[in-house]
Amino acid sequence: MLVLITYDVKTETAAGRRRLRRIAQACQDFGQRVQYSVFECDVDPALWTSLRARLLAEYDETEDSLRFYHLGSNWKRRVEHHGTKPATDFDGTLIL
Repeated sequence: MLVLITYDVKTETAAGRRRLRRIAQACQDFGQRVQYSVFECDVDPALWTSLRARLLAEYDETEDSLRFYHLGSNWKRRVEHHGTKPATDFDGTLIL
């Protein structure tokens, strides 16, 4: 299933900048960055549970915001992209 993750982390303090780095790293471990604070994560339910728990453990609910958009397993027809930074199709042919 594809989950679109967006976040907004208050970075005025060192702790906020650390939270931002940790949240971004967690998202990069499971998906691909499509904008600065937006990630597409194609995960199975077990990986999603792990990623969600990791993100919720990192953010500060009084200062930060996390949003999860569940696009499901039939997500390819729901995503339309224009402009720079085309998304990598991990299910497609990989040429090295």
